[in-house]
Amino acid sequence: MFKEFKEFAMRGNVLDLAIGLIIGGAFGKIITSFVNDLLMPPIGLLLGKVDFSSLYISLSGQVYPSLKAAKEAGAATINYGLFLNTVLDFIIVAFAVFLLVRQVNRWTAKPAAAPTTKDCPYCYSAIALKATRCPHCTSEIK
Repeated sequence: MFKEFKEFAMRGNVLDLAIGLIIGGAFGKIITSFVNDLLMPPIGLLLGKVDFSSLYISLSGQVYPSLKAAKEAGAATINYGLFLNTVLDFIIVAFAVFLLVRQVNRWTAKPAAAPTTKDCPYCYSAIALKATRCPHCTSEIK
């Protein structure tokens, strides 16, 4: 059983998947930092000095000075600011993956399909590659 597991784990697809997950997790952290630390502060400044990560609605009806204070008080909250950050994270990651897949598709050029016809040297009609006589002008093809 150990030998079978080793063969399974050492297959190229499994290793590729593991590497992809590890790199994807690290990439996700970079994107989260980019959104939270670089992108959202200027957007918040443009929208009137709003910190999106602190936007919330208290379901208890009480007013709290911050999300942290509401959490410490045990209040139920809807954290729509954090949700907006997460949605923006997703959009950026999805766009980056789209660009990556698009580039990989360009690198892996598809081989041109082998031609199945040729032109008759006399009438220039399309004929089968193996044809010895043109069906249109009846000329013999060498």
